[in-house]
Amino acid sequence: MKTVKRRHWVFIHLLCFLVGGLVDSSTLSSAKHFLSITSTVGDQVVLPCSWKSRLGEVVPSACHVQWTTLADTVFEQWGAQKWQVETFRGRAEVPEEKLGAGDCSLIISDVQIGDTGRYESFMVVDGARSKKTRVFIQSVKLSVFDHKTRQSLGPGEDLVLNLHTIHSVRVVFLGSNSSEWSLVWMRGDENTERLEKHPLKEQLTIKNLKSSDGGTYKVLDEQGLAVSTVLLSVEEGSTALYRVLDKETVAGDAAKSSCSALLILSVLVTSFQIPHLL
Repeated sequence: MKTVKRRHWVFIHLLCFLVGGLVDSSTLSSAKHFLSITSTVGDQVVLPCSWKSRLGEVVPSACHVQWTTLADTVFEQWGAQKWQVETFRGRAEVPEEKLGAGDCSLIISDVQIGDTGRYESFMVVDGARSKKTRVFIQSVKLSVFDHKTRQSLGPGEDLVLNLHTIHSVRVVFLGSNSSEWSLVWMRGDENTERLEKHPLKEQLTIKNLKSSDGGTYKVLDEQGLAVSTVLLSVEEGSTALYRVLDKETVAGDAAKSSCSALLILSVLVTSFQIPHLL
């Protein structure tokens, strides 16, 4: 009898663990108006927010909105007065003309990997005894991905590396037969015979490729985070090939993991039921 009870408890714990791993956090947070937004480095992203969904049609005397992360307040606007944390300086805004109409969405320009995280918006309104109170409006999870591409070029051709953002500060390289990364370029470097930074665009050109230039190139930002990764092969007779390795690959892997977990779950349920059928 004790053995059967232990089996029951083992099964229940395994079941809870697997089900917990399959439940998406966005589903658990749906009660708090949880949204999930994805973007890539250098793009503009909008974190949706509508204060009318919480405050109704009554317009506050002065629209006062706050956007926070788990660590700090990143943006605040009260009428024409605006404040933003240093890392968002010049990149974040809530259009004043839209705020009064109920749209408190936060627009982030030139989005960075470091912007990844959970954001929450609040409206500051008059409360009891003339005290200010914060009303929760929206929770948004922002995921920012780096760019991934695979290119195939022939000797003598040029590789154009997109830097994507002014926050890209250096490019490093790992040769196909090497185990150490080497520095290729840093922002502020003078152009050379083989390396040329476009005067206006965020692009770096590596000219007259050689077979030894084949390998992995990474564009890094100030924090050393990858802005983009380029896998380059340089071979004789190679025709130009450019392939974007997008987030679908990652999503596919996640789906496979979920299917595997479901398969294990079904096997456990079946194995648990079989003894009762015998």
